[in-house]
Amino acid sequence: MSKLNLRKHSSVQVDGPDRAAARAMLRASGLEDEDFKKPFVAIANLASDVTPCNIHLDRIAKAAKTGVRNTNLVPFGFGTITISDGISMGTEGMKASLVSREVIADSIETVVFGESMDGLLVVAACDKNMPGALMSMARLNVPSIFVYGGAILAGNYKGKDINVQDMFEAVGSYSQGDLSLDELIAMERVACPGEGACSGMFTANTMASAIEALGMCLPGTASIPAVDSRNLEFAEKAGPVLYQLLENDIKPRDIMTKEAFENAITVVLAMGGSTNAVLHLLAIANEANVDLEIDDFDRLSRKTPYLTDLRPGGRYVMPDMDKSGGVPALMNELLKGNLLHGDVLTCTGKTMAENLSEFKTSPDSKVIYPISDPRSPTGGLVILKGNLAPEGAVLKVSGTKNRTHRGPAKVFDSERAAFEAVTKGHITDGDVVVVRYEGPKGGPGMQEMLALTGAIMGAGLGESTLLLTDGRFSGATRGPMIGHVAPEAMVGGPIALVKNGDIINLDVESRDLSVDVTQAELMKRKNNWSPIEPNYTRGVLGKYAKLVGSASKGAVTH
Repeated sequence: MSKLNLRKHSSVQVDGPDRAAARAMLRASGLEDEDFKKPFVAIANLASDVTPCNIHLDRIAKAAKTGVRNTNLVPFGFGTITISDGISMGTEGMKASLVSREVIADSIETVVFGESMDGLLVVAACDKNMPGALMSMARLNVPSIFVYGGAILAGNYKGKDINVQDMFEAVGSYSQGDLSLDELIAMERVACPGEGACSGMFTANTMASAIEALGMCLPGTASIPAVDSRNLEFAEKAGPVLYQLLENDIKPRDIMTKEAFENAITVVLAMGGSTNAVLHLLAIANEANVDLEIDDFDRLSRKTPYLTDLRPGGRYVMPDMDKSGGVPALMNELLKGNLLHGDVLTCTGKTMAENLSEFKTSPDSKVIYPISDPRSPTGGLVILKGNLAPEGAVLKVSGTKNRTHRGPAKVFDSERAAFEAVTKGHITDGDVVVVRYEGPKGGPGMQEMLALTGAIMGAGLGESTLLLTDGRFSGATRGPMIGHVAPEAMVGGPIALVKNGDIINLDVESRDLSVDVTQAELMKRKNNWSPIEPNYTRGVLGKYAKLVGSASKGAVTH
């Protein structure tokens, strides 16, 4: 295939006498005569000083740029935004987190479309910039590859590994007088020892694993720690792989099929991954025109074994997963159990089964369990429905032993009000904490509630209470916490109609989440209900609130 055929988009920018002005500007950017005959590749670099997840990405993007340039392609680097969930958690700023996913997807799409790029490589390492990257790839549908920046190493306090999850729970312990201020500060100093995404099976590592299972990154790269030099090696290798994608005209939608999404969901379930994976995979599938539904998660969960012992529901972190063979070791077990589609295409140009055949590591029965002896016979997430959540709600069962709960509702119209109630001792055993008007439209932005869930766990209420919300949770959340309740309160969903003292029921086996109120009474309450005043009507949050749809569809803005 001629090199000209690889320039399906960039040729319109630079070919012919009438494009002399464009070439003049590109020469000022460093291009020379021969570069105008090569395919143009955009390198979206999510580097940022606002979070340790992304502070190191410049060097990885530099390695990626070298790999692209050495493969007879022309790299064009550009930056886009990120929001640190761990830093903004518990503040008004957290409402911008999910919004940032859309901004990131939009910004990458805008540059690649506007500059007529032939290919796309994205370097990212935080919760929302990873799904945002995949959403843009699916929209643009030019040959693309994802490069993960890697996870942070665990900290150590008094001989025990700790991470940011422990810090949020420590705040709860401090509020109850079970931890001194000196101990809290001592933990704070060592919990996050350097660069990289949060180390447990939280949202970043969940999405890295899902992206590997989708086939959109190089095999074996999802678990490599941020400080490991292999990240630079693989980033450079991504260039030749992207060239092959261009040569063979393999585009994201060729890879991101329904079967590939089922592989990604299966891996998330087997690893006890974040509830956010439901939102993000639905959103990516929407951009790829794949018919994925929230019920697919529950269908797959019923037959997918839980095979890892990763935090927050277990003992280990992602660097431990890497030492134990990484995502390929887990996927080979799932393939052995006929739980994966091995024939799907991946970014290497090979099938998933062909990629996995190159990895020989066996489960260690410590971090990764064999499929013949799983931690649990079913997956880490379930989808609940009932008169409280007609469109669905999400519970991470890998983070709790509770399978049933029945108790009185204590209702709060914001996360902050619920947090203050917990820290002041107003929540007691058996209560069901209902937090509403924190959904995609209501928040807006569906903020994560790790500060609240950490406070509940730190207060010793994690196994005796239930929390449900139309908002969402951090991947670091554990305990009986139900999120994404849909329809949300802001659009008049049943969660808006719950009153203090109403009895709420959870039954995981029957997938039921309901309130002991008759349909006639709910209709009466609905007729007397009106939405609260929106928190934001202008700016990015105001625009998002007007455009965003249900969490059960991925909270997308079309």
